[in-house]
Amino acid sequence: MRLLLIFTMVMLMTYVSAQTPEKMSYQAIVRASDNSLVSDSSVSLRIIVRQGSENGKNTFEETHSATTNANGLVSLEIGAGNIVYGDFSKIPWPNGPFFIETQVDPAGGSNYSIIGVSQLLSVPYALNAKYAEHIIGTDVVDGNRTAIISFTASRNIDAGDIDNTLECTKTATLTLSSGFSAMNIGDTINLEAHNGASLTVQAGNGVSINYAAKGIAKFDSVTGNVRFGMLRKSGDNAYIISGQ
Repeated sequence: MRLLLIFTMVMLMTYVSAQTPEKMSYQAIVRASDNSLVSDSSVSLRIIVRQGSENGKNTFEETHSATTNANGLVSLEIGAGNIVYGDFSKIPWPNGPFFIETQVDPAGGSNYSIIGVSQLLSVPYALNAKYAEHIIGTDVVDGNRTAIISFTASRNIDAGDIDNTLECTKTATLTLSSGFSAMNIGDTINLEAHNGASLTVQAGNGVSINYAAKGIAKFDSVTGNVRFGMLRKSGDNAYIISGQ
């Protein structure tokens, strides 16, 4: 059976003192060629981090065994699999671009016949923190400064949040309202829940999150930790949220 792989990569960082995390949360939705979900199935994956281009140098490689859920979603942590080659902690992130190549065997074996490639963009590049200069109130993404917007009270997501990072430091809810036209398809917002805060993103009437009408995504952090995710507009009144 020929399968298509639809996937997103997000950072899920667990801080220990001031150390930089050495793993990256990854989620993939596996669909058949007729666009049906591959649900509740054991699959195996081979992850390769390539430098420079989609066919560039192999800097890290590992394998995973995982199970898709009822929605065809598989979740794992890159850097926590069975290492085949390289050291995730020694990937030279500032010397990008980098690409994730994903190979999947839907039968759970080692016949990796499905290949998907995606470039690592702003969220995975948070690993650059161990090399980059710290800038108060901003984050450096591909040479551009991106605002970090802190909030402690529930509100609607608005135009000023687009392409920036929302930093939740006290339990709160963000609402995606119907007809939010300021956000174009493909636009993203980084999400962070800090130090025990719980961040909920909920869909208003007529809005879907991860294909569910009036859906909800939740990021629960614990003391001393940060939970990361990303929101992307995928269609009119439709959004994909990864990392929960």
